[in-house]
Amino acid sequence: MNILYEEDGSFKVGSIMADNTTSLQIEGVSGKRSKVKATNVLLQFSQPPMETFLSEAESLATGIEVDFLWEFCPPEEFGFEQIAAEYFGHTPSPLEAAATLFCLHAAPIYFHRKGRGRFRAAPPEVLKAALAGAEKKRLQLALQEKYTEQLCRFELPVELAGRMNLLLYKPDRNTLEVKALEAACAATHLSAAHLLNRCGALTSTQDYHLQCFLVEHFPEGTDFPPVELSDWEELPLAPVSAFSIDDATTTEIDDAFSVEQLANGNWRIGVHIAAPTLGLPRDSTGDKIAAKRLSTVYMPGDKITMLPDNVVQAFTLCADHICPALSMYNEISLKQGTLEIISDESRVERIHIAANLRHDTLEPLFNEETLAAGKLDYPFATELTLLWNLALKLEERRGKPSDALQVDYNFHVVDDRVSITQRRRGSPIDKVVSELMILVNSEWGKQLALHGFAGIYRTQSNGKVKMSTIAAPHQGLGVAQYMWSSSPLRRYVDMVNQRQIMAMLQEQQPVYPRNDTALYAAMRDFDTMYTIYNDFQRNMERYWCLRWLLQENITQITAVVLRENLVKLSEIPLFFRVPSLPELPANTQVQLSIVRVDLLDLDVQTRFIAEGETAAC
Repeated sequence: MNILYEEDGSFKVGSIMADNTTSLQIEGVSGKRSKVKATNVLLQFSQPPMETFLSEAESLATGIEVDFLWEFCPPEEFGFEQIAAEYFGHTPSPLEAAATLFCLHAAPIYFHRKGRGRFRAAPPEVLKAALAGAEKKRLQLALQEKYTEQLCRFELPVELAGRMNLLLYKPDRNTLEVKALEAACAATHLSAAHLLNRCGALTSTQDYHLQCFLVEHFPEGTDFPPVELSDWEELPLAPVSAFSIDDATTTEIDDAFSVEQLANGNWRIGVHIAAPTLGLPRDSTGDKIAAKRLSTVYMPGDKITMLPDNVVQAFTLCADHICPALSMYNEISLKQGTLEIISDESRVERIHIAANLRHDTLEPLFNEETLAAGKLDYPFATELTLLWNLALKLEERRGKPSDALQVDYNFHVVDDRVSITQRRRGSPIDKVVSELMILVNSEWGKQLALHGFAGIYRTQSNGKVKMSTIAAPHQGLGVAQYMWSSSPLRRYVDMVNQRQIMAMLQEQQPVYPRNDTALYAAMRDFDTMYTIYNDFQRNMERYWCLRWLLQENITQITAVVLRENLVKLSEIPLFFRVPSLPELPANTQVQLSIVRVDLLDLDVQTRFIAEGETAAC
C-alpha cells in the first residue's frame, strides 16, 4: 500500500514498510526510507503506481475549474475528499481526491487552509478584494517586466524619466521601478549609474556625483530662507586701512591685515576678522541655518555657502567698504635689527578695507625672488615685506618650519573645462596668511582660557587631531592652544568662538556658559560634517582630475610610486593603484598607459610601460 503525505509544505508519496499506528516506516520513489507521522498521511492508494501518482494527479488538477469548485463549496470548514466527491459526483478515486487536494492547495485566494487537507471557502467580499489585489499585482509585475526589458535594451522607459531620486540617489526597493532597475542591472552586469547613463538618463557625470551628495546631505535643497540681520551697536572706526589676500574666486573674505608705524618707531600689525556674529546672535534664524550647515562646502568650480548671500555681502571684507571686524593688534619692535612682539590688544570695531589682493596677480610680485632682490615696486610692498619678516619670526618661535616641498593644487573650472595648477606650500603669500592666522587663533584661545570662557579648540597629541572644549597643546603647530576663529563666514565653530571672544572683550557674560550642551553639539556636529564635506571635495577633485585626463587626451603619463602598487600622477593630485606595476622602490618614476577612465566610479585603469619619465603626450 502507498500513501500520499505532506512534509515541509509539499506533497510526497511513499510505500508503507511498517505501520506503527502513530507513525509509518516508508520507502520513497528514490528508495530512501524514512519515518512519517500518521497525522501527516492524507490518503492511501494502490493505483496508479507510486512513481506516476503525483504527476497524474497534478495533470488532473489542471482541469478542475477553481471558480466552479468555489461556488458549490459549503460555507463551513470541509475536507478535500468531501469536496472531491461533490465535484466528481461519486466517491472519488485516490487520484481524483489528490487532484482536488492539489487544486485547493494551489488556490489560497479562494480556499483558506484550516489544517492538513482541510479548507474553508473565502467569503465573497474577501474573495473579490483578494482577486482585485492579485490582478493589480499581476499588472504591476507585467509593467515591471516591461521596464526591465526596455532597460536591458538601454532604452529609458518614459515613466522613469525624471525619477532619478527614486532610482539612483534614494532608491525605494519596494517600488516596481527600482525592482525593474535591479533586475536589469543583474541581467546586464552593470551598476545602476552605468546602466542609466547608457540609457541617457544622466544629464552629466558631474551632476550625478553632486546629486548623490545633495540628496544625502541637503535633502531640502541649497536655497536659503529669508534671513534678517539683527541691529548692533555703532562701533568705533579704526584709524587704519586694511587689505586682504585671497584666491581670485574667494567671495567670503574673512581676514585682512593692516600695518601702521607708531610714533615710537615701532610697528603695529593688525589682523582683522569679519564679524558676522554681530548680525546673527545665538539662536537667531541665521544662526540656526549656520548651525545646520556648519561649513561652506567646496568643490572645483562651485561651492555651497554656509551663510546666505545677503549675510556674506554684509560682512565680507570687501574692498572700498567699511566693515565690522574683530581685530587683534600686535606692536612689533624692530630695535637692533630684531623683530619682537611686545604687546597685543583686541577690539571689536569698524575697519576700512583698502584692497582685496588676489593670489594670481600678487604671486608674480611678492615671492622669494622679489623679496631677496628688495623689490618694492608694487602696491603694499612695504607692508607685505614687514608681514613676511614677522611670519618668519612667528614660524621660528613655533619651532615648526613650513614644508616648502609640499605642493597644493588649485582647480579652475570654466565652461566645463578644468585647469589644474600647482602652488607650493610655504610661499611668502601662504606663509604670511597662515602664520598670522595661527597667531590670532592661538592668542584668542589663550585669552578665553585665562578668562574662564569655554571655547572649541583643535588639539593634537601623538599625531592625533581632535576637537575639545578644553585648551590643550597642538603639537603639530607647536602652540600651547589653538582654536578656529578666523573664518566665521565659512565655519560654524569660528562663529561660536567669535561670540565668546567678543563677549570676553566687552566684559559680558559668555554666550555659551561652560558645559552648555549647544557648545558640545556644535563641536560634535561640526567634526562629523566637516569630515563629510572634505571627503566630498576630494571626490570632486578626483572627478576633475579624471576629466582632465580625457580633456587633454592623455594616453601616457608619468607617475611616482608611493608604496606597493599605489602611485600618484606627477602633474595632478590623482592617486590610484596599478595592478600590473612590478615591485619597485618608493619614489620611483614610472610610465603608465591610460587604458580606461570611469567618471562614474571615479576610477582609472592603467598599464605599466616602463620605469623613468615619459615623453610629452
